[in-house]
Amino acid sequence: MCPLTKRRNEMSTLSNLKLVAVKKPTHIPVIQVRRNKLSSRLWEQIQLAKSQIDGKPFVVNKFRSFTDKETGERKQLQVPKRIKPWWFVSESGKVCFSVKYGSSILELAKGKPSVEVASAGELVGALMSVKEAVDAGELDNQIQTASSLLKNGFKR
Repeated sequence: MCPLTKRRNEMSTLSNLKLVAVKKPTHIPVIQVRRNKLSSRLWEQIQLAKSQIDGKPFVVNKFRSFTDKETGERKQLQVPKRIKPWWFVSESGKVCFSVKYGSSILELAKGKPSVEVASAGELVGALMSVKEAVDAGELDNQIQTASSLLKNGFKR
């Protein structure tokens, strides 16, 4: 293939794409970082619920840093992360869950911090709906409130 023909083919391939003049941002907005944090925790809860329904274990590993006492060297060890389920069985026998940001429970509506589903099978769908709401920014006010409460706990 001659170089001129190859160049034309490359140009026609690029013409199929939508080209824009946008640069990658240098930092992520704080609210997006908080959304991502909550979204990843919801993903863990979804996977935990799916694994319990299937009867299979779900393990997420994290790295723990420690100093070796003999050599004084810093090392990292991969350990399983402990994930506590956010759901519980209510007095009526239905499965309920609360969305947590840190140690705070988010109010999804005024005075209603929990979601009730009929069975464990519907739990995954409800968790996915909440995750979509978080990704869409519908819970930004609740996240902001919980974050400020968490931040105030560190002040003296």
